[in-house]
Formats: sequence, structure tokens, C-alpha cells
Amino acid sequence: MFYVGVDIGSTASKVCVLEDENIKSTFVLPTGWSSVETAENIKERLSELGINKNNSQIVATGYGRVSVPYADKTVTEITCHGKGAYYLFGKDCTVIDIGGQDTKVITVQNGNVTNFTMNDKCAAGTGRFLELMANTLGFDIVEMCKRAQEGKETTISSMCTVFAESEVISLIGSGKRREDIACGVVDSITGKVKSLCQKHSDSFSYFLTGGLSANPYIVEKLSEKLGSAIKTDKLGRYAGAIGAALMAKGIK
Repeated sequence: MFYVGVDIGSTASKVCVLEDENIKSTFVLPTGWSSVETAENIKERLSELGINKNNSQIVATGYGRVSVPYADKTVTEITCHGKGAYYLFGKDCTVIDIGGQDTKVITVQNGNVTNFTMNDKCAAGTGRFLELMANTLGFDIVEMCKRAQEGKETTISSMCTVFAESEVISLIGSGKRREDIACGVVDSITGKVKSLCQKHSDSFSYFLTGGLSANPYIVEKLSEKLGSAIKTDKLGRYAGAIGAALMAKGIK
């Protein structure tokens, strides 16, 4: 029996396949404009792996979880990220997931979520904010973070994404180096994440999940802000999908 977790995020969709409790396969697809279409593409990929309705149990999570008609169950991303992080990290932790549409901070004890905070009212402090600011500077996120390492801190004071974009454009117009502005953008988002973390106990290690967990500069700057080394894993972006797959294993 295969246990499949499908995590359809706002920008990327991640899939994890467990055989027993061992990860057999993972893959990621861009979500694109239609979660329904992405879910069908995932179904085709699973079929190529020999996985179908008869030999699997499937749990869907994430922003587009309701768009997976072949899922046996849907579970919130809070629960799935918590379980996935605990599987990867192996101990109590505070999980930070900087997603496309929201940022989540989740405290996990003994494999269960005991506290969580979400920044879902505004895109500031999310992956979408980084993407928009990078585009304004003429970079992608990876290149912007590389350039930020060469820059000097520049204050981005606006709390709203729209105003922050205007602020960045004004800084460009005033002759500020793009490297300095990029440094300010990263400082802004990590500062917002820090403020979310202040609502959680600092007695546990921090564990970064999601797409930005593979970005060394984000990990470094978050560690500086929190005064604690941020842990991550090569499968960190799959934490939600891994947690969903573990939930699938628990379906009776």
C-alpha cells in the first residue's frame, strides 16, 4: 500500500509517496492558474509511478486541497506541516513556513501541533512579497538573495506590499544600489517572520520548511534575527506533503 500526500500551494504543488513509513518518491509541479488542472497532472504522474486508487490512500492539503477529487481526505496545512517537520527533524520544534500567500509559525510537541500563528491578512512577510520585490528589482528570488549579500542594509518601512513596492521604486529612482535595496527587502521579510515567532516559546529549535528552506541566505538572516541557528533539511519544502502522507497512513 502507498500513502500519498498532495500539498497544493498557491505557487508550487508538492507530492510525497510513502511505502510503509519510508519516502519512496517526491516531486513538485508549478500550481499555475488552476489547482484542478494541477491535481489532474499529479494524478497522471502518480499513475506513471504505478500508484492508483486501488493501491493507495491519499490525503490532500494546502491552499488548493479542495481541488483534489481523488483524495480520501483533506487536512489543514498547519497539521500537515507540523507532522512533516517532526518526521524530518525528529524532535520538538517551532516550524517556520514562508509560503506564497501566508507565513505560518507552528510549535510542535511530541508530533502534535500545540500552537500556531499565521500572517494571512497581507502578502508582506510571504514568498509572494519576495517575488514581487525581486521582480521590481529585475531579479528572481535566488538572484536577489545573492545580490543582497553584497549590499548594505536599507530600510523598507512600509508594512503593505503595494506601498513597499512603491518605496522600492522610489529608492531605485533615487539612485540606491539594487544590492542595498535587495538587502533591505530580505531584512524586511525576516523581521516580519521574527515578529510572528515572538508569539511562540523560544525553548525549541527553529525548523524552516517550504521553498525558501533551500535558500542559504534566508536561513542565515533568519538565524541572525532570531538569535538561534535555523535548522532545515533537503526535503524541507516537502514537509506539508510528507505530513499529509503520514496522515494518509492513519486512515482506517
